[in-house]
Parts: sequence; structure tokens; C-alpha cells
Amino acid sequence: MFWCAWAWLPDGPCQDVLFEVEAGRITTVRKGEAPGGARRLPGLVLPGLANAHSHAFHRALRGDTDRGTFWTWRERMYRIAERLDPDSYYLLARGVYAEMVQAGITGVGEFHYLHHAPGGSRYRDPNAMSHALAHAARDAGIRLTLLDTCYLTGGFGRELDPIQRRFSDGDASRWGERVETFTAPEVTTGAAVHSVRAVPAEAIETVAGWARDRKVPLHLHLSEQRAENEACLAAHGRTPTQLLAERGALGENVTAVHATHLAAGDVALLGGSGTGVCLCPTTEADLADGIGPAGPLAVAGSPLSLGSDGHSVIDVLAEAQSVEAYQRLATETRGHHAPGELLSMATAHAALGHPDAGRLEPGARADFVAVDLDSTRLAGVAPEAVPAVARAADVREVIVDGRTVVTGGAHTDIDTARELRESIAALRA
Repeated sequence: MFWCAWAWLPDGPCQDVLFEVEAGRITTVRKGEAPGGARRLPGLVLPGLANAHSHAFHRALRGDTDRGTFWTWRERMYRIAERLDPDSYYLLARGVYAEMVQAGITGVGEFHYLHHAPGGSRYRDPNAMSHALAHAARDAGIRLTLLDTCYLTGGFGRELDPIQRRFSDGDASRWGERVETFTAPEVTTGAAVHSVRAVPAEAIETVAGWARDRKVPLHLHLSEQRAENEACLAAHGRTPTQLLAERGALGENVTAVHATHLAAGDVALLGGSGTGVCLCPTTEADLADGIGPAGPLAVAGSPLSLGSDGHSVIDVLAEAQSVEAYQRLATETRGHHAPGELLSMATAHAALGHPDAGRLEPGARADFVAVDLDSTRLAGVAPEAVPAVARAADVREVIVDGRTVVTGGAHTDIDTARELRESIAALRA
């Protein structure tokens, strides 16, 4: 049993709430004083947060301050990717996932395309890198949706660069064959199309069909850069969103990541099809990508989720607040998303194939995130405003599927700072 002085129930914050939990699920929610034997959780308890878009190895680039563009940054990212193997990726990812849990994140979608050895040769286990991520997530105590990513070309009509060869299975059929052989306990396997520039149109249809037949999440990078839109128009005479629609790659089980540079017709296609959109505002700011149309997308019908992507910051609450802040900057008006709407974005586990998470109600997964209402940042802040103000540093306790993973703000099993420091230093040596 868990008792909370404050808990964010489906209709908002409520005082004096008791949760009974069995086999990792909430069985009963009732109001009243704490009974004997109940564990008291401090502050305001939120549902577990969802990080819908992660590239774990990008965490090694935090603090990169070189000037340039997205494309020059990508070259530095490739140099990190070139150095990783299953052992070093496990160590790095375990630290990254531990940092996520400490930030209140209970489920992560790993957009995974670092499949093979340098040069493209396969490891003895062709899913060795996937297993490294699965083991890292298990040891960190986070729920993993592995979005196995198809990556076939270096651009429209372009061969792969040497480093990109380790991302590729050669064609979409061989991609599917490899993914079919991957199994890991407690991991949800989904699919991803890296982008319209990295997956030819006919292969997009194959990957989308694979995901649709198995009823698993499909994610894809979409219109992150204006250059991608221009190249797609030149190659196909249509926008990336229009191309995806033609190839059956939009719909309710699909999440488009970024969607920063959309035409008005693209917004209507995404919203009308029920396609979700994952916004990654701190990464989009870090890479100077631009500000996406969060407001119009929500109005059009696209469910919004959030991701930390390049991990310049791992803080889903900060991502939610940045969505609102950037819309204010873009429109010069305030109040686009109420705190409850920001929390809905921050707890969008449905994008990861887990619609039973992200809510504190009977039958839901027992994910609890206790935020310290006595922190300096939250002093004087009403509970109903907490999603618009709190940050990862305010998280004190985290329970995932009924198991305590963070207490007193620290991971119960991992020295997160040490693991990150040592794994990143080894990659940079």
C-alpha cells in the first residue's frame, strides 16, 4: 500500500489518497487517512513519466558547444557511434536509463539503429546491440520499448556513408527477419522508419506493414530539417508527410518525431489520421532545428508526446514546459497548454505501446513519481500548477511497476554519475 498526501488522479490533484498494489498493478484507489503499514510517499505523486524518443548514445555528446548546423553536429555524433560495441553500449545505456528513472521517467522508447559492427558486418548475435539496451534497461529499472529502426540509404538516391553501414540490414526484408529473432523479457518491440531520406518509399511500406500486422508502435523522424523537405519534394514531388500517407505509414499506432517544418496540409494529414507527434524541444533548440506547431497539431487531432532525443537534458517535465514556452515565443501569446495538458504529454505511454501506464487508477501500472513540494523551486506553488513548474531535480521517489527504483532522489542500485562519467570518458579517450 502507498499513501500520498497529494496524488494526481485522472481529474487532477487530490489529498490523502491510498493506493493498493498487487503484481505491479494498482488494484484500489481510495481517499482517507493513512492506515497502518502503508508506505507514505512525499509531496505530490504523479503518474510515471514517458520518454517517447531516445538515442541513448547521444548522451555522450552533452556539452558539445561547437558552432555549426545539425549536419556538422551529425558528423560528431557518428564518431561516437563508430566507437560503440555491445559491452560499451550496455555501460553507457545503463547510466543513461538510470538518469532517466531519477528524473521520474518510467518508460522509454529507444529509437535504435546502431545494429551491427563497424563496416556493417553482423555480430555473432545479430541483435547483440539490442540485447545490450535491453539488459541496460532491466538493470536500471526502466520499462523499455525498443523501436528497431530500418535505415537503408544515405539520402535520396545516395549510398550509405561508411559509418552508416553499421546501421543497415541491406533491405527491409532482411531488417524484418532480424527483428523477428529478437526477444527479451519485459521489452516491447516496435518498429521505426529512420526518415524518408534513409528509407526508400517502397521499404517504408514494408516496415509500416510489419508494424501494422503485429499491432506494435511505429515511429519515424519527420521534417526535422527544411533540407529534408526540400530533398523529398525534389525526389518525389511531395512532402515527407504526403509520402508517408501514400505508403500507409500514418495512423493511430504511429508517432512522428519532431514534425518541426510542416505545411498546413501536413498538419491536417497527421491530425486527421490520428498520428501522434513526439516533440523534443530541448534537442530541437540545442540543434537549432526550429519550433514545431504543437498547438495546431493538437487542435488537428494528433496526440502529443515528449522525448529527450539527444539528451542535452533528460527532464520530461522541462520538455513539457518548453513546449508551452516556445509556443509563447512563436506566437507572442500565453497560455497554450494548461498544466494538466502538459502532464498528459509527459505521461503519454500509449505512444510506447503501454496505454495501461501514465494514469493513477485501478488497473493501471503501479508507476508513482513523488515530487518534493518543499523544494525551493516549488515553494508557494499550488499542486495543480506543479507540471508547469517542477523539474527532474524535484523528483524524490520513483516506483516502477510497484518496485522502488529511486529513493531520496538517488537510484537504489546504480551510482549514476560515476557510471556516466566513466563510460563517456572511455568513449572519448
